[in-house]
Amino acid sequence: MSSTETPLTDSGAVSSRTDIRNLAIVAHVDHGKTTLVDAMLQQSGAFGAHEEVVERVMDSGDLEKEKGITILAKNTSLVWDDKASGEKITLNIVDTPGHADFGGEVERALTMVDGIVLLVDSAEGPLPQTRFVLRKALARDLPVILAINKIDRPDARTAEVVDEVYELFFDLDAREDQVEFPIVYCSGRDGWATLDLDEAHAIVKGEITGKDLTPFVNVLLGSIPAPTYTEGAPLQAWVTNLDSSPYLGRLALLRIMEGEIKKGQSVAWCKVDGTIGRAKIAELFLTEHLERVPVNSARQGDLAAIAGIEDIFIGETLADLEHPVALPLITVDEPALSMTIGINTSPLAGREGKKLTARLVKARLDQELIGNVSIRVLPTERPDAWEVQARGELQLAILVEQMRREGFELTVGKPIVLTKEIDGKVHEPVERVTIDVPDEYLGAVTQLLATRKGRMQNMGGSGWVRLDYLVPARGLIGFRT
Repeated sequence: MSSTETPLTDSGAVSSRTDIRNLAIVAHVDHGKTTLVDAMLQQSGAFGAHEEVVERVMDSGDLEKEKGITILAKNTSLVWDDKASGEKITLNIVDTPGHADFGGEVERALTMVDGIVLLVDSAEGPLPQTRFVLRKALARDLPVILAINKIDRPDARTAEVVDEVYELFFDLDAREDQVEFPIVYCSGRDGWATLDLDEAHAIVKGEITGKDLTPFVNVLLGSIPAPTYTEGAPLQAWVTNLDSSPYLGRLALLRIMEGEIKKGQSVAWCKVDGTIGRAKIAELFLTEHLERVPVNSARQGDLAAIAGIEDIFIGETLADLEHPVALPLITVDEPALSMTIGINTSPLAGREGKKLTARLVKARLDQELIGNVSIRVLPTERPDAWEVQARGELQLAILVEQMRREGFELTVGKPIVLTKEIDGKVHEPVERVTIDVPDEYLGAVTQLLATRKGRMQNMGGSGWVRLDYLVPARGLIGFRT
């Protein structure tokens, strides 16, 4: 037994790995998650002396870089030298998307971690996506650390924003112990953090110099529990995400809940349909900074990647051959919009793309289903068109744009909301909308939303007014102004 574990005598007792923490950073779009992770990587020495320091290193996709948003949940790992205990502690950080359309990615990320950092902009405060991710985290009973970011904004209103977050917790029926969260004030861009608001104001004014992110990491280590496991329990590893490699084919990303997994090992493969197969681990990787490093074994609490199982899906379990016990399937919220995607039937087909046939389009949509749990593809009356169901317009637009860049030519139908019958009544999806608008345009905006069946929930602020609305999803299709 290593020195990092809790010493226990009897088998079957619970131990914890104090040398590791698994956490997710969640926030609304553009509140600074990816920039904060960059600063942590730089301060932990992730970039060697010869390496170029890359900004927004976690947003690796072309569309992510162009749009400045995170689309896929990704994990990185850094080793932090904890001065208090003298230990080197591995922080596995999952960077999650900030847009509600990619909520499937957020829900999946929360299955991998033991706590979350709720990052809130010091001027904008909590927004609809903040509510969405926080609700999911509270439902999973994950401890929360509140980080108020961009504290150096000239329009920062930090004390009010903290009060708004408390209101949000109460609004979501959080328990008393869940509301007692630590608060950190930080600037991800400048790479400093403090627990004292007065000190934060002094740093912003230039009276003192902000040091680094050590206060923030100390709060992480103190508030996010180390992964626990049962002594002597057989292997249980949960497939939480998928990736692919040009050399190794499909990679399954796992959170190892119990036991140990080894390269070359034969395991029980508990599938989505309830059947149990047998599989072999061809390759095994752990994340070190931003690279996947081959290892011979990984154990409880690790976030590992394996190759060698071509048809593995999200939510499945790899278990011990003698005691195959499946973990629960990962469920995500239902899709809210659908759109028809088909082949290009115009006389000008073939001018831009090279992938034109129904077989190629269907294969690409099926491939999307493998790694994207929140999308569904259904047949239509036409053999060359399919109904694609998703969370929202942005998610569908990203899929279409990715396919276009891959050389597909498509026809795309208009988005339609999906209704559901509950107790004999038809229900439609409703979106929570927050709008920040200057005073003089208040009348025009309220009129716009009234024609779209919007119902105002809240209004506040002066100079710039914040409006909170509930609007039917069909009223928001194409809502751009």
